[in-house]
Order: sequence, then structure tokens, then C-alpha cells
Amino acid sequence: MIHPSYVELMKVVNQGVDVGDEPVINSRYSIVCATAKRARQLIDHRKPLIENTEGMKPLSIAVEELWEGKLRILTDEEAAVEQEKQDAYDEKVREERARQKEEERLKAEAEAEERAAERAAEEEEDTEEEAGPVEGGLSVFASEDEDFTPHAGDDEGDDDEE
Repeated sequence: MIHPSYVELMKVVNQGVDVGDEPVINSRYSIVCATAKRARQLIDHRKPLIENTEGMKPLSIAVEELWEGKLRILTDEEAAVEQEKQDAYDEKVREERARQKEEERLKAEAEAEERAAERAAEEEEDTEEEAGPVEGGLSVFASEDEDFTPHAGDDEGDDDEE
């Protein structure tokens, strides 16, 4: 015989039901469906509700969870209420994630604008450093490889000839 038996599991599940009320579980089929559903959740990497599950199969874990009272089987009404709660929670999580993504996007955008402004300021500084002394409103650029010397015919040095 398998321990716990279906009868024992049904007693555990129906433990909180008052005399005269309809039991949560009234057939073996309900136990099988509930534990099979929980076993699928465990296969999908849900965390077990009991400890020391090393070497146990998902269905055995589900049965043990039910036996220890860690797993609850809900009526249709209770399931609908729980689903509404879960949906509301999921919506909050989605909204929070969307808000965080928007904050990250705005932060990245601000950082990109800041870097662009810094590059523009650096380019402006580099342009100012390349420019030589200003004569008559014109900028004179000298190459680093060549020495700048005025050519004959320039205004400089022609004052003596006249």
C-alpha cells in the first residue's frame, strides 16, 4: 500500500471543513488531478514547499506537500479570487518593470547628451588651440613641420624699401 493513502490525503485536505459543509475533495480523482498539476509546476522549476527533496520525483514531492498540509486545494470560487489577486500582482510587476525601463532609457539618453556636449566642448577647445595669433582679424595657422616665414611681397619687412 502507498503511504499516504487516498483516504488519508482526503482527510488532510478536508481538515478545515465544518460538519455539514461540502468537502473540498470528495474523490480520488481530485487528489490525482491536484498532485499531477503540482508535479507539473515542480517540473517547470517551481520551488518545492518541503525540504529534503533530493532524489524524489515531482509527483512524490507533490503528494508529500499535500500530506504535510503545505499544498492547498482550492474550490472554484477560491481559485477565481486567487487568480484575480495574481493577475493584479502581475499587472503591478509589469507596470514597475515598464517604469524602470523608462527610467533607464531616460538616464541613458541624458548620459548620451552629456557625452555629446563634452565632445563638442573638447572639439571647440581643440579648434582654439590650433589657431595661431590673430592679425588683422585673420587667423594664421602654422604647420608643426614647417617654420612660418613671411614671403617677399608681404607687408612685413617692406617698410624699409619705401
